[in-house]
Amino acid sequence: MPSPRPLRADARRNREALLSAAREAFLAGDTDAHVEEIARSAGVAVGTLYRHFETREALIEEVYRKEVDDLCAAPEQLLEHHAPAEALRRFLLLLVDHAAVGKGMSVALESIMASDSPVFGVARTHMGDALTRLLDAGAAAGTVRGDVTGPTLLRALGGICAMRVSDGWLDEARQITNLLLDGLRHGVPRAT
Repeated sequence: MPSPRPLRADARRNREALLSAAREAFLAGDTDAHVEEIARSAGVAVGTLYRHFETREALIEEVYRKEVDDLCAAPEQLLEHHAPAEALRRFLLLLVDHAAVGKGMSVALESIMASDSPVFGVARTHMGDALTRLLDAGAAAGTVRGDVTGPTLLRALGGICAMRVSDGWLDEARQITNLLLDGLRHGVPRAT
């Protein structure tokens, strides 16, 4: 099957504007934002939106996928600028913040949760792989345990982020994440 032709520059700008407008609407809690409103916010006609996204659910899915792709690009940059344990700490906190963003998008995401969309499974795999890269770097540096996998750590973090129902959950989630990091350092031989 031939690969799709690359988008022209104007079409690429329109697509990015649509994704940005949709993301802002969903994060602002406007979960019922109609495609017409999103198109208007992006400065394009509704037909342009439908040329890029066949359905509202396809738009929501792509907004979420882009959020995850941006998030999962962070480990490489973090490892360039920080020691592995600090890069891991920062990425875990980014994941907690991602859960906070997800709270704003949760109602919009419900429409694709009910479908057979693979977007959430793919997202979990990408996040688990990103955590594995950071854990491997930390284990190689001798600063975190080497017996924990990225998917396992993601499940632990998912439990922390599942408590989003209460006020002040974000501060508490960050504090518990720091405790989780302490556990990842437990058992690592101390330098003398």
